[in-house]
Amino acid sequence: MTTATDSPAKRRGVLRSVLATWRGRITAGFLLLLFVCCLLAPVISPADPLHQNLQQILQKPSGAHWLGTDSLGRDVLSRLLYGGRSSIIGILEGVAAHLLVAVPLGVATGYLGGRFDRFVMRAADIVLSVPVIVILLAILSIFDHSIAAAMITLGVLGASGTMRIIRSAAMTVRQELYVSAAELLGLSRTQIIFRHILPRSRGVIIVQTSLFAALGLGIQTGLTFLGLGPPPPAATWGGMVNEAATTLSTAPWLLVPSGGLIAVTVLALGILGDTVRDVTAQNHTSSGGLRVKPATRRPDTAPAAAPAPAPEGTALLSVRDLSVSFLTPGGEVEVLAGVGFDLAAGQTLGLVGESGSGKSVTARAVLGLLEANGAVTGGSVVFDGQDLTRASRKEMAALRGTRIALISQEPMVALDPSFRIGAQLSEIVRSHAKMSREAARRRVIELMELVELPEPEEMARRYPFQISGGMAQRVAIAAALAGSPDLLIADEPTTALDVTVQADILALLRRLQRETGMAVLLVTHDWGVVADICTHVAVMYAGQVVERAPVEQVFGAACHPYTAALMASSPDNAPRRTPIDAVAGAVPPPGSRFDGCRFKDRCALSSADCAGDVIPLIRLNEERASRCIHTKLLQARQ
Repeated sequence: MTTATDSPAKRRGVLRSVLATWRGRITAGFLLLLFVCCLLAPVISPADPLHQNLQQILQKPSGAHWLGTDSLGRDVLSRLLYGGRSSIIGILEGVAAHLLVAVPLGVATGYLGGRFDRFVMRAADIVLSVPVIVILLAILSIFDHSIAAAMITLGVLGASGTMRIIRSAAMTVRQELYVSAAELLGLSRTQIIFRHILPRSRGVIIVQTSLFAALGLGIQTGLTFLGLGPPPPAATWGGMVNEAATTLSTAPWLLVPSGGLIAVTVLALGILGDTVRDVTAQNHTSSGGLRVKPATRRPDTAPAAAPAPAPEGTALLSVRDLSVSFLTPGGEVEVLAGVGFDLAAGQTLGLVGESGSGKSVTARAVLGLLEANGAVTGGSVVFDGQDLTRASRKEMAALRGTRIALISQEPMVALDPSFRIGAQLSEIVRSHAKMSREAARRRVIELMELVELPEPEEMARRYPFQISGGMAQRVAIAAALAGSPDLLIADEPTTALDVTVQADILALLRRLQRETGMAVLLVTHDWGVVADICTHVAVMYAGQVVERAPVEQVFGAACHPYTAALMASSPDNAPRRTPIDAVAGAVPPPGSRFDGCRFKDRCALSSADCAGDVIPLIRLNEERASRCIHTKLLQARQ
């Protein structure tokens, strides 16, 4: 059994990782000490900050006054401690307002996107254009020099810039495959935001918070320096700097305690932010819309629609004339054109073809998870009598994970590295059925035993990076089975695994299908996998299905030149010490213009008739169809 190295650095949270560095320990220790001392000012201050002694003015540090006295004989240390209380409270008020605005909006816009994102970003642009200092001066005038009101206003106005940075981080996390896997497994948007998006954005949030706190301290000090804060004799750091400036020629030392403390505090906040940034970056390295017909979009509420076309026979999934396009800088590009097939309960349909044939796009179209610039532009996807191309987002979310589930090509990236395997599976289980934590834990153990994971109790306590690729694939299968789906979509589930592990995973899928009766849509390019597990095959080329048939008939004799070429190029069919008969040429890129057959430029049977009209999918018998006019000639040559 291959197990990844258990790296302690990877298992530490942000706080522990920061404190593991000398910069983090020094800056965090200083800020904590400053906070505690200011909080305990009434207890530890050597004197009353307002007590005046005109006989001891402008004294240098001594045993009686550790930091000296000011122009009225007041103890400087006591005034620093009491002034720090108001400064810290002001910073906390500003930071709280800052985070309450920036974090929810930044995470929500980055994850949800769409019109909400555009509206919020336009509003943020307007706020960024507002002169902050003018607004602060107006607030101070209205609220009688209230620093609390000024800092809260500063936090709200400054949230626009932080929100944009958090939004960018959330958009990056949104593209992670484990987030897509969470959507497919039926987790709600709220669960995904709090469980996956927000934790992975915490480093950026901490950095921006520390930088804003430093900025807020500077602005607050400047306002009190100008006399726009609490009036004298109240102790404020800015007021102390102002007083020191007036006596700079006679008592230069007076500027050192107040000015030095402000400078060191701002510097500590900045260094702490840089440390958090470096730690999160290290941990991360270690571990416009398409214009389509209204009916093709997935609206928040389903529009009135015509009845879905009836599937053939007892088909659980029936795809008819499915077309998908993507909007690119060069215009609208068609990726799928007229794709169609049926899949009944208990059957396994293999989507076979070279890379770029449209297999994965077909699977994602069935799931309703095309990229933001893609959309279904024609056809239907009928699942158990419901046309999924006309389903609302809420209806699709209810199907994913419960009725339809997905196993991704790379299971390791479909698991969030921040959480233990058991916690991730438990969350998925509880999202499908209301149950206690203990009941969910028992269900997780059952699922792990179902997929034949060794020592399930121990496995549940591990992190994804502590298990092998084969084990990660079994965990992904367990997650997919958590909702007892009727349809399982497996997107090349064995590509990243070695041969022995691949055989184990295929055997597991066969057993699970036999026990549960679910249908499986398998995306693959491996004919060995097709022969091992599939009951039916749909061969795809350049966004079209060129042949579909039961597996036995395809392996008996191909009815399309592309199918025959793919099978001939399989290493399993190549004689020993003989070069593999690879298919000449390459799949045409999406958006290419076609006249007649799309495979004609690579086909040995190509003729003038192949360049005429579009070649339809010709039915050969009740279960077989081919998009070729030379089927009989091909069969005669085999």
